[in-house]
Amino acid sequence: MTSRGTPSRFLRSVLQNGVGRYVCQLKRISIIFSKNAQSSLGVREYIEEGVVDYAKNTPGTVVYVSPQACRVPKIVAEYLNGNTRQEIVTGKTSQQIYELVTKMTNQSGLDIIRIRKPFHTDSPSIQGQWHPFTNRHPSIGPIRPQKQEAK
Repeated sequence: MTSRGTPSRFLRSVLQNGVGRYVCQLKRISIIFSKNAQSSLGVREYIEEGVVDYAKNTPGTVVYVSPQACRVPKIVAEYLNGNTRQEIVTGKTSQQIYELVTKMTNQSGLDIIRIRKPFHTDSPSIQGQWHPFTNRHPSIGPIRPQKQEAK
């Protein structure tokens, strides 16, 4: 597929996040698992070992742990912009679930798409981009290497 066939957007931050202070975009995370299913073994280990530490490290995020009669354990993340992400964690280890939860915490909730340019401004300069010769008077001429005097 060509680059024109995939959606793209300019690089931006959510609600100018980071201009004043950083606000974690993850609002709520729900861990849904079964108490006795073999597929939920890694989730149960993560709940015993790491979920309390995660909750202490991210006080702005609400953590729900809900044991249900389900065959497929999953983690549901809800972001401030209203988007919801579900990740199936069947057969994953406690370390893999920790990495997944950390990744979901660091994301903004926006869809992951191609970035058009690495820089963008809402109010572009009418003068153009700066370069070393921007304010140089034209009568000076180009820069040439210095000539060495013969001895």
